[in-house]
Amino acid sequence: MIFESNQNIRYIDAEPAPYLQFPLFDGYPVVHGFSTRLGGVSRGDCASMNLSFTRGDRPEDVKRNHCLLAEALGYEPEQLVLTDQVHRTEILRVGKADTGEVFKDSRHIRETDGLVTDEPGVMLMTFFADCVPLIFYDPVRHAVGNAHSGWRGTVLRMGEKMVERMKLEFGSRAEDLLAVIGPSICQDCYEVSEDVIAEFQKVFDKRDWNQIYEEKRDGHYQLDLWHANEIILRESGVKPEHIAISGLCTNEHPELLFSHRYTKGKRGNLAAVIGLKELD
Repeated sequence: MIFESNQNIRYIDAEPAPYLQFPLFDGYPVVHGFSTRLGGVSRGDCASMNLSFTRGDRPEDVKRNHCLLAEALGYEPEQLVLTDQVHRTEILRVGKADTGEVFKDSRHIRETDGLVTDEPGVMLMTFFADCVPLIFYDPVRHAVGNAHSGWRGTVLRMGEKMVERMKLEFGSRAEDLLAVIGPSICQDCYEVSEDVIAEFQKVFDKRDWNQIYEEKRDGHYQLDLWHANEIILRESGVKPEHIAISGLCTNEHPELLFSHRYTKGKRGNLAAVIGLKELD
């Protein structure tokens, strides 16, 4: 495996499924992880640990993959609440009443890119294959959040909206929050057109433009979603020392991770999951 663990992310070669974890959350009563494409039963373009029911994969294989990841991380699949992502900034507070639907076609959560909870035993899951995972823990109010932020979500400041929602729902303070910017496509691999950059120029201060994109040629730019989201979190009041950028690019590690750009859309989905432990 090419990827080596660093101070912000580590590879766990666990049975029955390897996964990634974030040292920022070490020592806290949370269960969390980020899946790899290894250790599952899916076939073809989705091989092998696809966790999404929307990629044309066999439902029985997706269900089995969920069971394998849950066993490796130490939760029950029935504790999951899944997002239904639409590249916007809708955020839903969920609890135990929302669990138990992971394997049902009639899951009631619709058009939601972010989830928050303060109930132990509720596992929040979001899906990725280049977009940015934003994962939160409040060690004071004991609440967690999990969000999907592609370029559209970043322009709409999903990170700021998650901070504000945790304030509203749980009384969280931004300065207490721990936030991870998870595995996603890096600036070197993410070329975008001028119309995308124009959207970022509308919402970011001009002094920050050189941190989040670099002009290349003929109206093409390299966009840095990692630092764009870091700027948003810092402007929302999250302390710089409480923000961890994983620094793992999905496009650069096709042997380990799914990437929409690398595969030209022929891929499965990775998942970020976090929940509060149920204490005895």
